Amino acid sequence: MSTSDTTPLPISIAPITIDDVRAAADRLRGLLPITPTEAAPRLSELAGCTIVLKLENQHYTGSFKERGALNKLLSLGEAERQAGVIAMSAGNHAQAVACHASRLGVRSTIVMPSFTPFTKVERTEALGARVELHGDTLSDAAAYAHDLAAKEGLTFVHPYDDPLIAAGQGTAALELLEAAPDLDVLVVPIGGGGLIGGMAVAAKAVKPGIQVIGVQCAMYPAMRQALAGQAIACGGATIAEGIAVKAPGSVTLPLVRRCVDDVVMVGEPRLEEAVYRLATLQKLVAEGAGAAALAAVLDDPARFSGKKVGVVVSGGNIDARILAQVLMRGLVDEGRMVRLRIGITDAPGALARVARLLGEAGANIVEVHHQRLFHNVPVRMAEIDVVLETRDRSHVQQLIARMQDSGFPTELMTEIS
Repeated sequence: MSTSDTTPLPISIAPITIDDVRAAADRLRGLLPITPTEAAPRLSELAGCTIVLKLENQHYTGSFKERGALNKLLSLGEAERQAGVIAMSAGNHAQAVACHASRLGVRSTIVMPSFTPFTKVERTEALGARVELHGDTLSDAAAYAHDLAAKEGLTFVHPYDDPLIAAGQGTAALELLEAAPDLDVLVVPIGGGGLIGGMAVAAKAVKPGIQVIGVQCAMYPAMRQALAGQAIACGGATIAEGIAVKAPGSVTLPLVRRCVDDVVMVGEPRLEEAVYRLATLQKLVAEGAGAAALAAVLDDPARFSGKKVGVVVSGGNIDARILAQVLMRGLVDEGRMVRLRIGITDAPGALARVARLLGEAGANIVEVHHQRLFHNVPVRMAEIDVVLETRDRSHVQQLIARMQDSGFPTELMTEIS
């Protein structure tokens, strides 16, 4: 089906306009704080362009989803408010709907898949929602939510495929361009397309010459495939679960087709790097989806070279264990955490000498594993695996040379390419 400007769209997929976004901004004014627009000089130096961050992770529930959810809830009539609302989500949308429904005195029900971590269930309930766990997939949960909505007369609040949701998300672009009107490029993560759809409409209306680029994780390129007329094929475990959406919306796809200049994909290593860089250089916590826009800039520096780039950090709700792993893997990648395998004689004092040499060379020993039986070494020899904190890659090479010069065969066991 054509979605060119000369072809009228069915009502169900009629695109929103800048007037809809401005109306949403009027509704939200005074109810949601304006999130910070922040310069990022160290990230800019790394990427070779001027980066300005829009910190949507600073909302109370940690993501941009509050904008659309609140805009939708404020549009409800009195009868709809009295009946209540229902949503399907295992993440940020659930918390946004629960939070603002409670603020407005509206009863909310959130359907989550049965595999949803207990911490997310508990958090959503703490925000005032009734949580129903149902199904082994998001599709199962969505079908149950629609059935429950029909049975109980509840208004379904879609996470992205709703004009009021997209218009609410678009208010982030109005704030960003008011704070940084000289942007050349706007880079936005894409899941179902509500955020980029609304922001692109607003950005192109306020500044027609701005380039808008959407970012999807490589495992879930549904929007990119739909735009190209390809069969949608998605799947896999990704750190960017917030944009791991298998189908774009009927509302959002036409918005992206009309207003977004390009949609790019980024892989898991770059997404991890972006989370790491935001944490270590900007001192900012972002979830995988929230770091996707920065990942795209880091992935193609030539494209953004010399430009002023608005990067949307869409959310900060990352599991603490995942964040810890990303940080540790980042240290390994930079050569600041390594594992060396060192051969020693199986004799008193050998281990002490190794420790002394490493300490004198400025390495901090984190762990030591001493092996006699399970490595292929002579009976009078042993091997130790030593995990070290180091300064950088060159320091690692100096350590290896020092150990070998001192008579201890040493091998780097963790690749730090």
